[in-house]
Amino acid sequence: MKTRQFWYPLPERLIAQHPAEKRGTEKMMVLHRDTGVLDHRHIADIADYMTPDDLLVVNDTRVFPARVVGRWADTPGAVEILLVSPAAEAAAGGAPLWNCIVGSGRKCREGLRAAFGPAGELGAVLHARLPGIGMWRVGFSCARPLMDVLDDIGRTPVPPYIKRRGTPEEEREDRERYQTVYAREKGSVAAPTAGLHFTPEIFAALEAKGVKRAAVTLHVGPGTFRPVTAENIEDHRMDFEWFSVPPETAEAVGACKARGGRVFCVGSTTVRTLETVAAGCGRVTAGSGASDIFIRPPYEFKVCDCMLTNFHLPQSTLLMMVSALAGRERILAAYAIAAMKNYKFFSYGDCMLIV
Repeated sequence: MKTRQFWYPLPERLIAQHPAEKRGTEKMMVLHRDTGVLDHRHIADIADYMTPDDLLVVNDTRVFPARVVGRWADTPGAVEILLVSPAAEAAAGGAPLWNCIVGSGRKCREGLRAAFGPAGELGAVLHARLPGIGMWRVGFSCARPLMDVLDDIGRTPVPPYIKRRGTPEEEREDRERYQTVYAREKGSVAAPTAGLHFTPEIFAALEAKGVKRAAVTLHVGPGTFRPVTAENIEDHRMDFEWFSVPPETAEAVGACKARGGRVFCVGSTTVRTLETVAAGCGRVTAGSGASDIFIRPPYEFKVCDCMLTNFHLPQSTLLMMVSALAGRERILAAYAIAAMKNYKFFSYGDCMLIV
């Protein structure tokens, strides 16, 4: 298929720049695949579409403040680093070594040093350029554990279409709201945004109805926002992302299928995780690894029956995934209606339930 087949027009005013005033009040479009009927509800109504036989699966990854802004050691020029994933090896002396995206007005080269934080508490040195635009292997040095330092001086890595001025008020909002209420395993540089809508009250309503819940972990990387530039979608390559499926989740999915229930996946990352582990044998098994699965039309889903998802960017791999589940023409038609009804799009926007 052609990438251009997944384009749609979107007014900039519909791109949510901030979360809803209160979590759990976002609008939810419900797409019935069997009939094509659309319901216009709110996320708090999700229990109305589930039964005690169903299983809700979430991604419990936790976003960390992965973006740091500082200065080069040899010039007054600014530098911004996004920590993407830890490298397998450590730098000399056991210093943390990370795969990073480096942004600067100067040409980067091996050996360049930078400092971050008001007192230069975090030091960095560029070790080697990696494949990909702006990707470097970077060594960090600090007196305290790296994650503790990032908690103090790092910024929440909201996606580029969310405009930020760097104010403390914006950072406080993003620290709280660009994170699911069930986030547990720290390691993502992007939130599994379909999960941002859930509240303890919504989970309580699902539990009261008898709906069971399970979790997987997939640490979301910046590749989730990387545009598809290939003319044919088959030529696009996904970035690898680390995942883990615990035994209890594998057992819960198997039990759900056995009793005739439906697996509701919260977000594309949950879908990718479950479909990755089921790719070989057709069922979910416990384990961990790295996934680069690209779910696009035509694709036969092995695990996911229903999906809660946000409204995605034109020509994105996420839009292609939901098109594989519900049909490209039906998804694009639903998006057009969402725009007419002023649904908010992308990470801080409203959501769609595909049943």
